[in-house]
Amino acid sequence: MVTCREAVARFVSHAGVPARPDTADGFLAGDPNRVVDGIAVTGMATLEVLHQAAARGMNLVVTHEPLYYDHRNRQERYLTETADPVYAVKSAFVAANRLTVWHLHDLCHDTGPDAVDHSLARALGWQPCERTEMAGAYSIDPPMALGTLAARAARITGARAARYIGDPEQPVRTVALNVGFRGFEINRRSLSHPDIDALLIGEGHEWESGEYAADAVTAGFRKGMIVLGHLPSEQLAMADAAQSLASLVPEIPVRYLPAEDPYAAVGPSV
Repeated sequence: MVTCREAVARFVSHAGVPARPDTADGFLAGDPNRVVDGIAVTGMATLEVLHQAAARGMNLVVTHEPLYYDHRNRQERYLTETADPVYAVKSAFVAANRLTVWHLHDLCHDTGPDAVDHSLARALGWQPCERTEMAGAYSIDPPMALGTLAARAARITGARAARYIGDPEQPVRTVALNVGFRGFEINRRSLSHPDIDALLIGEGHEWESGEYAADAVTAGFRKGMIVLGHLPSEQLAMADAAQSLASLVPEIPVRYLPAEDPYAAVGPSV
């Protein structure tokens, strides 16, 4: 008889990472003292993922991204007051199915190394190739064409609408990872580094990172930037979190339920 709170406490204790004084992590919905029947682990607790969890009898959902569209869950009061129709359906489903939702975000990023970066690099086969003098940069040997690299990363991560900037035939010998949303300054530093041929990000403002990458190409710099999407770039870390949880609560079924990339590429016109 393990409660949601106890299951989460085992995971947090095992991680051994001090909690931030002001953290986004925590319970977002449901009763933390409810006994756990099963645990669903996902990158984003979309309504579709919640449907899958409930159908499998899993009443604790561990999500890397927020439940109600705001990183710090500050929009829920506004969504309630304005009777937002989408929020109304989702919150009613959570309540009706007695789901408890825990936000696992900061803890993933605060491990050493960052568990999100680590999981993606390993999935791409780059982990052994990290540049010792340049954290977050990886050698590609033999070099790979930018277009090929983008297609491979999209396939491995399930990114349905990945994009890239640059010459598709440009050879990439060194690539940097800035997954999720890291902001323009971090992306700029990577793109401007003379040893980095390409940058792989989750998402970025198009008038900042996108424009800078496009200008770098026009200016004659042999650079490229691959945009996978926020969810595809980070979600693989939650598959690893599910494995860890399964070993820590062996008496409870644990299942990784990946959220599908919500974006789809537009096909050729008919």
